[in-house]
Amino acid sequence: MLRSSQSELANMGKSFKDMRLVHFGPFEADFTTGELRKHGIRLKLQDQPFQILKMLLTRAGQLVTREEIRENLWPDGTFVDFDNGLNAAVNRLREALGDSAENPKFVQTLPRRGYRFIGDLSDVVATGG
Repeated sequence: MLRSSQSELANMGKSFKDMRLVHFGPFEADFTTGELRKHGIRLKLQDQPFQILKMLLTRAGQLVTREEIRENLWPDGTFVDFDNGLNAAVNRLREALGDSAENPKFVQTLPRRGYRFIGDLSDVVATGG
């Protein structure tokens, strides 16, 4: 298993921005198609939870702030109940991963700050790789 880090990806000749397919546990996230699969079976996951997963995977082990997620998911001028929208999207992501806030395997909450992906990446396929 690979513990994701920028230096390890660089050693593999890959960078986070080039990631297109990421394997972790029984899951595979395909950034090209926006699909999440478990043991090869496509799971139903809406776009916002998938975009959060993508942000977390591309910065695995690092804090992704609530503000960064807001800027990515809700552009300026979008009026939304941000806290409820973000919490609902993270809950849908956790449900798809079979994860929980109380005993996380993949998505760790850093209260009032953001989230961090804490799982092990087993394989990363980069664009052209």
